[in-house]
Amino acid sequence: MAAPDCATRSSPLMFTSAARLQRSLTASLEKRALIWLAKRTPRTINSDHLTLLGFAAQLLAGVSYALARWNRYALLLVIFFLALNWLGDSLDGTLARVRNCQRPRYGFYVDHIVDTFSALFLMGGLALSGYVHPAIAFGMLVAFLMLSIESYLTTYVLGEFQLSHWIFGPTEIRLLLAVGNLVLLHSANISVFGLRLRLFDVGGMIAITGMMVMTVVSALRHTRTLYTAERVDD
Repeated sequence: MAAPDCATRSSPLMFTSAARLQRSLTASLEKRALIWLAKRTPRTINSDHLTLLGFAAQLLAGVSYALARWNRYALLLVIFFLALNWLGDSLDGTLARVRNCQRPRYGFYVDHIVDTFSALFLMGGLALSGYVHPAIAFGMLVAFLMLSIESYLTTYVLGEFQLSHWIFGPTEIRLLLAVGNLVLLHSANISVFGLRLRLFDVGGMIAITGMMVMTVVSALRHTRTLYTAERVDD
């Protein structure tokens, strides 16, 4: 992120940016779209503005989920705010890179502390919506934070920042939520092996399982990599 004039002060602290690894389904198309948008963004708008937009949109998405308890059409507001969140959260870093105005330590820290609070608001709204059991919403938040911690530790010790896991990244998650919301407008329940269950309870359990598996697999792989790199001979 950077100010509109792209002026940055030199810092006495040494910092090396981590390699960004993005292999999600939409990564290639998304990158081209973001660069196109960044080149056409007015100079009066900078990366900080976009970060604030993404944060506010995620907060309002959580509020909209809570409102959906009384009016299901608030689920459409969630989709709108998820789209705004994608714009702000995804375009801020691209804008800084296109303008060559990067502040890597500041950008990395602010983006991901904002992501942490954004996840809290979104899962809190889901817990209040009545469409998912609060314990499952809490479980998704915990699983997300565990996966995030693993990713941040990997960034520090290996210099690789994992933007996606397998074929899933933040954009794919937003798309799944949007589709799920549209399904909720029709029916909040599905039949699984003859049992009538809430759609988002089932989806939430799948999400928790997937994120926990990703965390464990990544932790084991990176532990092995570090053990091999720093083997101690007895």
